[in-house]
Amino acid sequence: MVDLDSLLRQVDQSASELLSLHKELVKIESVNTGQMPTGNESNVADIAKQWLDNEGIETEVVESAPGRGNLIANIPGESEKNKLLLVSHLDVVPVEDAGKWNYNPFGAEMDNGRVYGRGTYDCKGLLASQMLSMAILRRNGLKLSDNLVLVSGADEESGGRYGLGWLVENHPEKIQSPLAINEGGGTHVNVAGTTTYLMGVGEKGRLEIQLTIKGASAHASTPWLGENASYKLSSVLNRIQNYEATKDTSVVIFQYLSSLAIEDVPTPDNIDRIIEGLQSKNPQLASVLRALSRMTLTPTMVRGGIKSNSIPETISLICDVRTLPHQDDRYVLDELEGLLGDMDGVEIDVDYMAIPNSSDYDTEFAHSLKKATEVSLNRTDLNWVPSVATGFTDSRFLRPLGTTTYGFNGMDPSDDPLLNRMHGTDESIGVKSLTTGAKIMLALAIDVLDAH
Repeated sequence: MVDLDSLLRQVDQSASELLSLHKELVKIESVNTGQMPTGNESNVADIAKQWLDNEGIETEVVESAPGRGNLIANIPGESEKNKLLLVSHLDVVPVEDAGKWNYNPFGAEMDNGRVYGRGTYDCKGLLASQMLSMAILRRNGLKLSDNLVLVSGADEESGGRYGLGWLVENHPEKIQSPLAINEGGGTHVNVAGTTTYLMGVGEKGRLEIQLTIKGASAHASTPWLGENASYKLSSVLNRIQNYEATKDTSVVIFQYLSSLAIEDVPTPDNIDRIIEGLQSKNPQLASVLRALSRMTLTPTMVRGGIKSNSIPETISLICDVRTLPHQDDRYVLDELEGLLGDMDGVEIDVDYMAIPNSSDYDTEFAHSLKKATEVSLNRTDLNWVPSVATGFTDSRFLRPLGTTTYGFNGMDPSDDPLLNRMHGTDESIGVKSLTTGAKIMLALAIDVLDAH
């Protein structure tokens, strides 16, 4: 009989294979601009399907629209019922300025133990690790009590309407499951000589705000005959820049800060002081606590003007808003009214893209995930803190189905989370995190699905 240690060693022995798979996925430019046609996720899904087919794993690509494929792979269990989902996504965000990169954004180049490229971390690293974990189960002929399902969706980066959201509406039977593991957690914080993993039990809500700023057109040579919307835009941006969101320490992570060597009990009155004290010694943790202690309102896109010699009559300002669990769209509108309500010619339109969502932390599944991580790293000294993702993920489609879902990429403790640069220039992932992630996914599946 093959024991768990032997299976985990097989991950290490397959490291070069895992790296090659990961690079192949990254080199496919599955860029999601949010404007159809876009994504081309089927190109990634087809490569992954071919790899999984060669391992004898039942796999299909289900398209929500031409080119927008969703990958679903299944290792059947004895009950023939789904129990554990391994979730990721196939699309990546655009590269705004490739000239700022030190590496080809789609070259999957290696440097100093890291793979560089758009999607290396978000989210093709997780997908590759999950695929290898399934392959090792299959290669060893292990029997599972219930179905293990891998689902990698399209369109996660632009709301999931062609991905997990579409699957939930059109093929729920393929992905309904009591348990799921996804992105949105699994990074670590090294504090006071200990390694603490952040387990993603939930995520903030997301709204897209469009502010329509109106003036009056005129010829640019006689600007006083019109009302330039650009100047009003400047005033709007200035107010947003100086907006002070209400501080809040009700998110679950603030109940566990003592395990991160933070002695003060966090309150709305002292949280900024705590963050300031962390900034120099642990900027990653400081950033997480800042994001989870308030709503964020961030201008991201500006559109306006029709000609260089015409005064712009209308300008559109798009803002990204991330809300805490108790902050609904009414709360956001009230905040915006208080901020901008006294300005003439400013209209507010709200698109609610993701409501805050969460799963219980005190579960047998959480215990299994902790145990899988400890055995994969051969460590028993890890600390754990439940956290909330600052961005949204496809988990928000699964939790309303009753699926206990945790965010956990399984980063290696030697990897520096600040080097991931998700959505940023020179995005990357450590090679050791690929193998550690695969080990954790493998050990978790073995435990949850009683592999034998």
